[in-house]
Amino acid sequence: MSESTSESARNAVDSMVDAVRGLVSEGINRRVVVRDSKDDVVLEVPVALGLVAAFAAPVATTIGAGLALVGKCGIKLENRQAPAGQPAATTEAEQA
Repeated sequence: MSESTSESARNAVDSMVDAVRGLVSEGINRRVVVRDSKDDVVLEVPVALGLVAAFAAPVATTIGAGLALVGKCGIKLENRQAPAGQPAATTEAEQA
């Protein structure tokens, strides 16, 4: 009976490790791009790095995002593996 319990626990751990690897891979392949009103790139960071910064300094991250939106900058979440010229923006927050 203990073998089936340890085997099911091992399967659960393996599936969780696979899920975390997938999330890390997705976070590396996507990037946060901040562009100004002239469509010039102001900041471009991988999502994984952005999440680390948000956890390390949440107040600074919130203030920076607020200033970017007040300064008429667009914040997009783009996929690095998209075809050239067509960013796959899944989230877009722009102020006109």
